[in-house]
Amino acid sequence: MTRKQRRLSLIGAALGVLKESIVFFNSPTDVVEKHIKPGTRIRVGGLVKEGSVWRGDSLAVRFEVTDGKRTIPVAYQGLLPDLFREGQGVVAEGALDPAGTFRADSVLAKHDETYMPKDVADALKKQGHWKDDYERKLGAAPQGKAQ
Repeated sequence: MTRKQRRLSLIGAALGVLKESIVFFNSPTDVVEKHIKPGTRIRVGGLVKEGSVWRGDSLAVRFEVTDGKRTIPVAYQGLLPDLFREGQGVVAEGALDPAGTFRADSVLAKHDETYMPKDVADALKKQGHWKDDYERKLGAAPQGKAQ
């Protein structure tokens, strides 16, 4: 193998690794279907499941993230974004523990009442849980329809 071929193969391998790491977040269904191992650092995104938020001592919070098909329990300790609430889009960064609870070390919430991260909206559409009133709130035309 020539020096140029080795360099190109190294660049190709690096781009392959980079391509795999560009995913903004995994939905709960992705986490299950990809068999993500405990301890692997990832982002989980979806909606905060209604009725799932529990607040404890010392800023401990537990809630569930759902994509409508599957749900993942999340444990977090710290201040949540002001706009964090049930039924809204959220992305949590951290790792699964051996029991299947996602241990988050950061939580991101939507920016305002009409914003939902594009990746969260796309995942909801993919799972068939996109609601037309989301479109009206976001000011966008429903998929397949012109504005």
